[in-house]
Amino acid sequence: MAISLEQAQIIATASLVKARELALKPVSVVVLDPRATLVVVLSEDGVSTLRPRIAQGKANAAIAMGMGTRALMARAEQQAYFIQAVNGLAEGNFVPVPGGVLIRNETGVLLGAVGISGDTSDNDEAAAVHGITAADLVSETG
Repeated sequence: MAISLEQAQIIATASLVKARELALKPVSVVVLDPRATLVVVLSEDGVSTLRPRIAQGKANAAIAMGMGTRALMARAEQQAYFIQAVNGLAEGNFVPVPGGVLIRNETGVLLGAVGISGDTSDNDEAAAVHGITAADLVSETG
């Protein structure tokens, strides 16, 4: 089972709405399916050039390790060499800081992940959680 295009669009759009409500810096939102395949990418006007790739790296890290990137950041603090090795395996597409959130359905099935980048990691994560909730799905930040 994977996230649908319609669900991914709801998540991305609602995340951007929340980013504006919070007056965040311009953000990029990436939604991946459970195999880390790109489903949706939205970037606001004025977003810096690396933000979409950072957002994808956050979502990819969550999918790759099966946990939200908040948990991965804690793990990186404890096991820096391990996380660096995983990033090497992921060819640099592994960003272990908050803003990468797993997406689950009401029974806990993994549907994908959303990654957001542009503001502080905590703010990025808050916008992602809002987007997931707007799609009537369950977020897992770690």
